[in-house]
Amino acid sequence: MMEGVETITFTPPGHRFHAAVAVPGDKSLSHRALLLAAMAKGTSRIRGVAAGGDVLSMLGALDLLGVGFETDHVVSPGVEGWRNPGGPIDLGNSGTALRILTGALGGHRDRITLTGDASLSSRPMRRLVEPLRALGISVEVSPEGTPPVVTGAGRLHGADVEIPLASAQVRTAFAAAALQAEGPSAIDSPGGFRDHTERWLSALGLGRWTSRTRFEILPGRVPPGYYEIPGDPSSAAFLWASAALSPGSSVTTPGVSLNPGRIGFLDILEGMGAKVERRVVRMDLGEPIGDVTVIGGALRGAHVGGDLAIRTIDELPLVAVCAGIAEGETRVTGAADLRAKETDRIAAVVDMLGDLGAEAETAPDGFIVAGGARYRGGRTESRGDHRIAMAAAVAATAADGPVTVAGFEAVAVSWPGFEQALEAAWSSR
Repeated sequence: MMEGVETITFTPPGHRFHAAVAVPGDKSLSHRALLLAAMAKGTSRIRGVAAGGDVLSMLGALDLLGVGFETDHVVSPGVEGWRNPGGPIDLGNSGTALRILTGALGGHRDRITLTGDASLSSRPMRRLVEPLRALGISVEVSPEGTPPVVTGAGRLHGADVEIPLASAQVRTAFAAAALQAEGPSAIDSPGGFRDHTERWLSALGLGRWTSRTRFEILPGRVPPGYYEIPGDPSSAAFLWASAALSPGSSVTTPGVSLNPGRIGFLDILEGMGAKVERRVVRMDLGEPIGDVTVIGGALRGAHVGGDLAIRTIDELPLVAVCAGIAEGETRVTGAADLRAKETDRIAAVVDMLGDLGAEAETAPDGFIVAGGARYRGGRTESRGDHRIAMAAAVAATAADGPVTVAGFEAVAVSWPGFEQALEAAWSSR
């Protein structure tokens, strides 16, 4: 399998497979659990934290702020006791960590600079500025609207804001700052965002919904707590897609987050012709958690747009992979944010499909896939993007020959060991 440090070749399974796979802890919830535990004064416990590079960047940042970690325990002086890191905090490739820490650090007594690697340094941060300034934070970004971001030294007061994008990261950054403000605050936005933060703050008595999209934050100390992180549906999606590409094959992923804002991809797979079974087995701090089984079938094209595109933003490369072999055209619209990820994912996914023998074209806010192809195998590039690398690997499920992915080391950002998990699924009969 290994052809070099950065190049992996995937050989199609060539048969139906039936697998049960426990996926890594949810990355979005891992970030939020670490943030809330670090904001709380005392000892919190977190089980199942995601092991990827993005979460390690978050852990490194919190360590610089004086937060301690012992196995699955987080020991913190509380957000009011966070120390000055003594220099810029490097968040690597993690846009989530940078954005939500920008809010949490808004009330720090000192000005703190947050930065990242070359990829993160090209990603949009200006969307943070107005909501955080409304709370009294003099947050600054580069003239291009990108990192470095400078935050802190704010005298926080309540504010009521409305943002134009359904951004869970901006909403979480605002909430983290608003918890430290004098007086309640509220934030509203279009629908389709991941509402993990709002669910948890509601369960902790620190916030409440006042409409379907408007959330009020009630300032107060975050209590130490216990967080058990469920499986990541954005990781499970790669296995779900692999099953969907192989009629009669199946993959079951137990114990994953079934938050409605995270499972739009399952709705898309059902609409394209795969069979989907999902069952909630428990609720944890307002989050539904359960088991999902996807069974492959004959796929057909679909139109994905509006709230569904927003809810499925991370899985849209997989929609494209499924669309390549589906009967009929697939159109994805309303996904312009794909151009501002680790790479331009719209261009990357279209190039990847072309490399493997499918016909696709870019659109300003999405892409169009002709459908009806048979992947021929071949070589394609990750462009340094973990989701493009893993999506290309999944395409090998339905290919006539091996698929070689250059730059596969990018997957370490979110799922170290994905190669082994995918191959183990394919070998299960």
